[in-house]
Amino acid sequence: MPTEDAADEVPWLSRDQQEHWIALIGVISTLPPALDAQLKRDAGLNMYEYQVLVQLGDSPQGTVPMSDLAMLASGSLSRLSHAVGRLERAGYVRRVVCREPGRRTAAVLTEAGRAKLEQTAPGHVREVRRLVIDALTPEQLAALGGAARRVLEVTAPDIAARLHL
Repeated sequence: MPTEDAADEVPWLSRDQQEHWIALIGVISTLPPALDAQLKRDAGLNMYEYQVLVQLGDSPQGTVPMSDLAMLASGSLSRLSHAVGRLERAGYVRRVVCREPGRRTAAVLTEAGRAKLEQTAPGHVREVRRLVIDALTPEQLAALGGAARRVLEVTAPDIAARLHL
């Protein structure tokens, strides 16, 4: 149990900081499920599966080693393996053996996967616009993006560096 002296050393949040923090927690709690619901309803994908397809689609050959893909899609190898399994069963992705040293398996976007991504992206972009982009002024969006990049640099510098943020 902390002592009274230790409690006095806590840099408590100001009223304004508390309000900003509570608003951020609200966004973190509500935005992902809202985006997930749209993707499930319109495309039969969850947000993580969509991110996997996006990362593969952004790759020059549509191929990414599984360990890299897990990092890019912000998930564990176990979560990625389950998602890739679902995407494989749907015909959107296949796994191949990597030829690079130290790497065992890569995920490859199939033609059906590329078509699914192209079919799904417009609805997802419309929802992103509705929920975030169009709800903010350009100045607010720039401030949000800058703040998000800074937090990502602190919480996940490897991801921030990989995404060139």
